[in-house]
Amino acid sequence: MDVILFLIFALIAVVCAINVVVQTHPISSALSLVGVMGSLAILYLLLGAEFIAAAQVIVYAGAIMVLFVFVIMLLNAGAETKKGRSYLIPGAPLLVVFLGLTAYYVQRLFPANTMVTFGGFTKGGPREIGEALFTTYLLPFEVTSVLILVAIVGAIVLARKEIE
Repeated sequence: MDVILFLIFALIAVVCAINVVVQTHPISSALSLVGVMGSLAILYLLLGAEFIAAAQVIVYAGAIMVLFVFVIMLLNAGAETKKGRSYLIPGAPLLVVFLGLTAYYVQRLFPANTMVTFGGFTKGGPREIGEALFTTYLLPFEVTSVLILVAIVGAIVLARKEIE
């Protein structure tokens, strides 16, 4: 049953992720991104990381997506115009090469005898996450916070120039 649920929500995540890129309207892309975040939360639940799943829904599918929609509306971004498909000529072979290299390195770096057991992840609780976040990953956490703040200020500056 776990494998079937995994395949269903992995397929939903992949379809929504493709839809994020394919959509021409930014609000539709943002809503598709909510679908990706929700699917990832279910996948975290399947692995036994309840705290990470809750944080995924509250922080990413909730707060960050509200921020994205706010910035999209603030910038008054309209739908994209479709251009030619000349990017497919170099893009398709490069995609095949990229996927081949990725598959090769994944097989080399991760031996075949290690299997994921559903519900076997034990480092997803609040204590383990807090210790890792405020010891090992403190600098990347703070840099990400500053980066998000700079993005918000940049969006406000761009919107203010457009109004004037």
